[in-house]
Amino acid sequence: MSETTYQLIAIAIYLAAMLAIGYYSFKRTNDIDDYMLAGRGLKPGVAALSAGASDMSGWLLLALPGAIYLNGLMEAWIAIGLTVGAWLNWKFVAPRLRSYTAVSQNAITIPSFFEKRLKDNSHFLRIGASVIILAFFTFYVSSGMVAAGKFFESSFGWNYYNGLVVVAVITLAYTLFGGFLGATLTDVAQGLLMFAALIAVPIVTFIEIGSFNEFSTKIAEIKPEALNLFASFDGNTHWFLAAAAIFSTAAWGLGYFGQPHILVRFMALRTPSDAKVARRIGVGWMILSALGAVATALVGIVYFADNPAKDLEDPETVFLILSQIFFHPLVAGFVLAAVLAAIMSTMSSQLIVCSSALVEDLYNIAGRKLTPKREVALGRSGVLVVAVVAALLALDRSSSILDLVSFAWAGFGAAFGPIVLLSLYWRKLTSMGAFAGMITGAATVFIWGNIDILHNAMYEIVPGFILNLVVAVLVSRATYKPNALIDEEFSAMEAEIEENAPYVAAK
Repeated sequence: MSETTYQLIAIAIYLAAMLAIGYYSFKRTNDIDDYMLAGRGLKPGVAALSAGASDMSGWLLLALPGAIYLNGLMEAWIAIGLTVGAWLNWKFVAPRLRSYTAVSQNAITIPSFFEKRLKDNSHFLRIGASVIILAFFTFYVSSGMVAAGKFFESSFGWNYYNGLVVVAVITLAYTLFGGFLGATLTDVAQGLLMFAALIAVPIVTFIEIGSFNEFSTKIAEIKPEALNLFASFDGNTHWFLAAAAIFSTAAWGLGYFGQPHILVRFMALRTPSDAKVARRIGVGWMILSALGAVATALVGIVYFADNPAKDLEDPETVFLILSQIFFHPLVAGFVLAAVLAAIMSTMSSQLIVCSSALVEDLYNIAGRKLTPKREVALGRSGVLVVAVVAALLALDRSSSILDLVSFAWAGFGAAFGPIVLLSLYWRKLTSMGAFAGMITGAATVFIWGNIDILHNAMYEIVPGFILNLVVAVLVSRATYKPNALIDEEFSAMEAEIEENAPYVAAK
């Protein structure tokens, strides 16, 4: 039996398991709340692994190792910023968001939370947030499909488009029918598989290289800047520009506060207090996984320099090639499946959020009344529409995974991040302030990100986040009017967080 056959058998087993989980979830999905939020019944470990797997995508196994392979540890500032951002998000956003979305008329999406939290009867805020979700998530889902095409092309010599179609169809199938529960449970399996692969590949490669002294000596000779986190300060670069470059890279962490596919995991927790346990599990998983990705790139630098006959045409495939070199084909197949896991877990979560934006936040607010089954059917139609549009964008195989992800990440972080934080911590935020800030943040990312001189100088999430925050505060101060219901709900949320007291509506 050939190596390729062994690997394809392993991947087929993995894909079949994902479909089985999707079917299991399908049998337990009865209404739109189940389809979009799994009835708010996620255990801490499930929520943590699901958030981590849906967050990291192919970026963790492909783009991050590739960037570090090319440029050294200076690229690790992205991972550092993301880890800090994830911890802050779990610490300061998760418990309050879980409580407030239940207190505020059981909001099950981020756009509906904004509307219900701020009592916006015009629906402009909810519609605007939904349009932003659909716009940026289409790019994000497309990045996953690009990663899928490259995966099969580099691993098996498949045609890029064939690989794209296989992953798109399988992901669409279990998401279409399993809904949020299906996406979440597959995320857990995928997160564990990713973790195991990211630990195993660098360890085995390091053993092949030899001792730590041998490794450090070789990498210092091959690429001396590779182990320097502050390499941007070297040479003739002014210290201010170097510091700005590091800050710009680490600023990825700001994006966590506004990522809808991560925030919905917080909303789906059983109780606000579960966020503490989930934080420890999720951030621990993230630290070890990121270290594995970084280590894979560094040992790859040494290994391929010592073995020039081993071909590495695309640095973003360093993880894939090392796994194929050092593992039995069947085991390598499961390691390769970890890449699919990273890609598919993110795509499924994003498709569910897009579906909720189409159904819960655009269709339902028009006043149309549907039966629970029709709502779920409409939700599945939304998943299909977004997947088709994303696939059309992914037909351009020259697209960079990191570029697509960074643009979408910045868009959500700048548009939603400040509004989420202000909603949870400032009573006087108004719907007009939130809308003005949100549009300002999204527009800044679109403009700044498409002007090369600005994009190269500073990651667009930074100006977008800051301008959103400033505009939202200024407009809110100018338009604020006391609202007894907002004050009551805000106080109920704080009471539940501080005293773990259940919310009881005033008669």
